[in-house]
Amino acid sequence: RRSRLGQTSQVLLDRVCAAARMTLVLVYLCLPAFAAGFAQPHVHRLQGSAHRVSFQRVQHRACLSAARAEADDEWPLLRDVRRAVHDYALIQPGDRIAVAVSGGKDSSTLAFLLKRLKERRLLPFDDWSFTTVHLDQVQPGHDAQSLEAWLEGEGIDFHLLREDTYSVVTEKTRPGASYCSLCSRLRRGILYTAAAELKSNRLALGHHRDDALETLLLNMVHQGQLKALPARYRARRGIDVIRPLMYIGEKQIAEFASSRGFPILPCNLCGSQPDGTPGQRQQMKLLLSALDGLGDGKARANMLTALADVRPTHLLDRDLREACGLDRASGALRY
Repeated sequence: RRSRLGQTSQVLLDRVCAAARMTLVLVYLCLPAFAAGFAQPHVHRLQGSAHRVSFQRVQHRACLSAARAEADDEWPLLRDVRRAVHDYALIQPGDRIAVAVSGGKDSSTLAFLLKRLKERRLLPFDDWSFTTVHLDQVQPGHDAQSLEAWLEGEGIDFHLLREDTYSVVTEKTRPGASYCSLCSRLRRGILYTAAAELKSNRLALGHHRDDALETLLLNMVHQGQLKALPARYRARRGIDVIRPLMYIGEKQIAEFASSRGFPILPCNLCGSQPDGTPGQRQQMKLLLSALDGLGDGKARANMLTALADVRPTHLLDRDLREACGLDRASGALRY
């Protein structure tokens, strides 16, 4: 009896195992089709979501690339401005700076870079401010509205002055002489007064490296003096005049202003003479262009470096030698 019960149990167990194996085979055969039918709508939804996410990522990357391109575009100039500020203490804590903006590429670039210098906190202090000042010299056809609208759009404070220096310059300049000298003196005096009225202790001008080199050549050729434009000096009225663009070339500024679409106001007085011939400064520009073709093409950079690396012993200025503790005649050390 026990033997028959054991045989019966074994038979039942074999049938259960066979049925289980059959079930597994059926599941294995039917599962892919079932899974495909069940998952198809979900796959479409997931693919749609993936496409949307991918498009959003592309848009985000495009925005980041554009922002990086703009940042990369301005960074070389900001770096040079910060270096000039550091080398000559052009900006210090508590300064209130009046920035002269003529509507040209140089002064507009200066105003924009000072704004970005402050926004990006590239100086070790934040307690300084600046405002822009534009002088309308009553030149025929002059209109500063586009400049004012652009500065206000950038969130930069703007002040407009109006003084008829155009008539004075054209009337007082002798035939064949340059307009630049008298125009510059009149304009500078008005700006000094405006800076004082605005309670600014510094006046920022948009002169750059090439302006300094042209001034050096002008003074050497026409005045017999070794003199250029300093990055900073104290004016007679007690205001510090600063030139934050001193380490930047005119070509860089022109390309930057063009790429950013700065509004440019034409000047019918600068660079021209009554007879239509190029002014003295324009002639110095031509001379610098000729020097660019010599040697390794770094004439302008080397000339600016030379202005900061003066050797009194190898010059003929005896007063300079004496001021440096050298013998007036031989240049030997006296102490």
